[in-house]
Amino acid sequence: QVQLTESGGGLVQTGGSLRLSCTASGRTDSSLAMGWFRQAPGKERDIVAAISWNGGSTYYADSVKGRFTISRDNAQNTVFLQMNNLTPADGAVYYCAAVRTKNIRVTSPMYEYWGQGTQVTVSS
Repeated sequence: QVQLTESGGGLVQTGGSLRLSCTASGRTDSSLAMGWFRQAPGKERDIVAAISWNGGSTYYADSVKGRFTISRDNAQNTVFLQMNNLTPADGAVYYCAAVRTKNIRVTSPMYEYWGQGTQVTVSS
């Protein structure tokens, strides 16, 4: 089993920045591809960004390209999501997810492990 713990959410004004972190614990001995998803009230959980096991490949949803950056530090078993130029449309619960594969996965059913989520609120 792999446990995921997110942190870094909060309240920020439009145009501001936040950095989310997700630390994996438990069986982290094998390669884990990671992803960030978000879910706003009444909406589906959508992919935001994903990263391969070694950071060599990344994926971004069109809505966040050029504003968000996903990265990872495997020595710390941690993946980050740097979010810049935030707007109210980015407000949601952000979830970290992991799957035992070296390659990127971009849909939620492909992920095996999920964090509890962290709230991001962007005021106008």
